[in-house]
Amino acid sequence: MNATPLRLLLVDDEAGFTEVLAKRLRRRGLDVTVALSGGEAMQAVEQGAFDAAVVDFKMADMDGLELLAWLKSHSPGLPVLMLTGHGSGEAAREGLAAGAADYLIKPCDLHELLAKIAAATGRVVAP
Repeated sequence: MNATPLRLLLVDDEAGFTEVLAKRLRRRGLDVTVALSGGEAMQAVEQGAFDAAVVDFKMADMDGLELLAWLKSHSPGLPVLMLTGHGSGEAAREGLAAGAADYLIKPCDLHELLAKIAAATGRVVAP
């Protein structure tokens, strides 16, 4: 097991969904930073390092693909998982083509999310 908790940036403008998911991830030992907008996510990345990011595809202030491009330019090694609530295969393909490590459809299964975070980071994540 790793000595330091996995640092995850969780970006989604749906505050209720984000807080519940963050709480569930923290219970499993992850160090979760919540950003409720693309702008907040950018500030968080500029202030600290993360092992992975989970980014909503559709947000009010910024498209998830725009944030993905910014993350890839400012933190090139950061694995980014895209969340989409729209069930769009097209959105998933766009995210993967733009450099996302993987994607999930909201609401996502917690165990599937943890498995994808583990696969993207190469770190053990408690189920």
